[in-house]
Amino acid sequence: MLLKLSCRPSRHFDTATIYGTEAALGEALAEAFKSGLVRREEVFITSKLWNSEHEPEDVLSTVKKSLSLLQLEYIDLYLIHWPLKFKKGLEFQVKEDDFLPLDIKATWQALESCVQVGLVHAIGVSNFTVEKLTSLLDYAKIVPSVNQVERHPVWQQKKLKPFCDAKGILVSGWSPLGSPGSFYGTKDVITNPIVESIAKKHGKTPAQVALRWGVQTGAIVLPRSFNPKRVAENFEIFSWELSEDDMNEISRIEQRRTVLAEMFCNPTSGPYKTVQELWDGDL
Repeated sequence: MLLKLSCRPSRHFDTATIYGTEAALGEALAEAFKSGLVRREEVFITSKLWNSEHEPEDVLSTVKKSLSLLQLEYIDLYLIHWPLKFKKGLEFQVKEDDFLPLDIKATWQALESCVQVGLVHAIGVSNFTVEKLTSLLDYAKIVPSVNQVERHPVWQQKKLKPFCDAKGILVSGWSPLGSPGSFYGTKDVITNPIVESIAKKHGKTPAQVALRWGVQTGAIVLPRSFNPKRVAENFEIFSWELSEDDMNEISRIEQRRTVLAEMFCNPTSGPYKTVQELWDGDL
C-alpha cells in the first residue's frame, strides 16, 4: 500500500521524541487552534520513534505519548528515526553493550497498526540507505511515505534520491544548509564557491540557493533557524528558479556526507561496526 501525503498548503513542524520539543509544540498548537490562528488541517506534524522504543509493544505507547504531548488526535507523519535499537531509556550516550539486535520488520508492522487505527496518517523512515529501504520494501504492506536524510548541495544523495523517486518515497532533507553552528554541522554548504557564485548572480543568499536547489529537485527541505530575519529569508525561494546551467553547476560540487554518526557504530557490538556498514558504503 502506498499512502499519499496531503498536498494541501500547511505549516510543517518537524519534531521527535528525542528532541524534547513535543510538549512545547503541543502548547503552541493548542493556543493557535484555540485563538483561531490556524486550524488543525492547516498544520502538518512529523514526529519520530527513538532508538530505545523499538519493541513492538513500545511503539504504540510511544505514539500515544507523543500524541498526548502534542495535544493532538493524530500525527500526520511518523518516522523510524534511525535503523538502530538501544536499551530502554537511552538517548545518545551509548556504550558497546547498549546496542540491541533490531527487528525492523516488527517495528514497521507496529507502525502499520498505528496507521490502521488512525493514530498516524502516514509512516516513513529516516537515515535509511537504498539497501535498508530495499529490505523494508520486501515485507512492508505500507510503503514508506518519506525517507528523511541529510541532503544539501554538498551531499546530494545521488544514489538514494533516484531510488526513492522510483519507489514513490518522498525525500525529506534535514540539514539542507549544512546546519552551520551545530555540533554536527558544517559551513561548507553556504560557503561553497559554486553556491556563492550562483547566489551573487541571482541577488540571493547562498542559503536561499541551497534551499531552492532542494525544492527544485523535488525534495522537502527542513531548515532550522532562531533568527527571525533568516527564517523570513528561507521562505523567499518560491518566486524564482535556478537555471539549467545553475543546476548543472551544483551537480558538479564535490560530494561529502557531513554526518557520519560514528557514535552509532561500535567495532565490538551492535549492528554496525563501522560507518561504512551504517551507510552501506554510500559515503
